Amino acid sequence: MSCRLASGRYSRVYPEEPAMKKYVVTLTADERDQLGGMIAAGKAAAKTLAHARILLKADAADGGPAWTDDRIAEAVEVSTATVERVRQRFVEDGFEAALTRKKQDKPSRARVLDGAAEAELIALACSSPPDERARWTLRMLADKLVELEVVDAVCTETVRRTLKKTSSSRT
Repeated sequence: MSCRLASGRYSRVYPEEPAMKKYVVTLTADERDQLGGMIAAGKAAAKTLAHARILLKADAADGGPAWTDDRIAEAVEVSTATVERVRQRFVEDGFEAALTRKKQDKPSRARVLDGAAEAELIALACSSPPDERARWTLRMLADKLVELEVVDAVCTETVRRTLKKTSSSRT
């Protein structure tokens, strides 16, 4: 929403928020100083600095700006959903949690080769290759792991990555 001034320029008008905020950010003086120092130094990750700016603008303590989510989102150049999430994480999880990225509860994808399966793969790769072959291929290793029922299925890229991270020499 904008408003045309007498000078011909446009000015941004920020209406009051219609409802009470569920997650109200109230910073202590120490937290304000820490966030201000972090922004002034500019040495943190961009996302951390953006979250610090969000917290400073959302501060509803005495003397704090207490900006609306829309206004903060426009000033910091993030979405209003990001502002809401930062507010919520500050209230529910604390100061540090609002600045840092949330840790993943569990990996999005389970490992195909666990420690025992990796050991089987390495032992297989170090053994002599079958059928008059000079060496194992990644495809042969993947097929043999499935044939031996070490895993249900495995791609050659997983086999390659696993062998690459081991420091064994297959001579």
